[in-house]
Amino acid sequence: MKILLGWAINALALLALPYGLSGIHVKSFWTALLVALVLGLLNTLVRPLLVLLTLPITIVTLGLFLLVINGLLFWLADAFVPGFEVSGFWWAVAGAIVYSIVSWAIGSVVFGMGKAARS
Repeated sequence: MKILLGWAINALALLALPYGLSGIHVKSFWTALLVALVLGLLNTLVRPLLVLLTLPITIVTLGLFLLVINGLLFWLADAFVPGFEVSGFWWAVAGAIVYSIVSWAIGSVVFGMGKAARS
């Protein structure tokens, strides 16, 4: 149940992106659910390989290159999901950053409330 709730939270975070970033467009909630699934799969399967291959540049940039990797994966999701459009690489980097922040904020409120209620 917690996985489904996290998936819905990520979809809501994706739906919020077009309101702040004009270079990102999400057609519907179902599109956002599919994008959240694709991003989850890309982050699970492709991201570790990219992080390993780019480890030297990531170390030199003190981890900032991970933002580029996140942006690339966000941009790659655009190619897999119709109805999800990212206008360019820098919009993808900005979208990945805002998506992470919004998803974290919503998740901490939802999942944090459960911890406070159990105490």
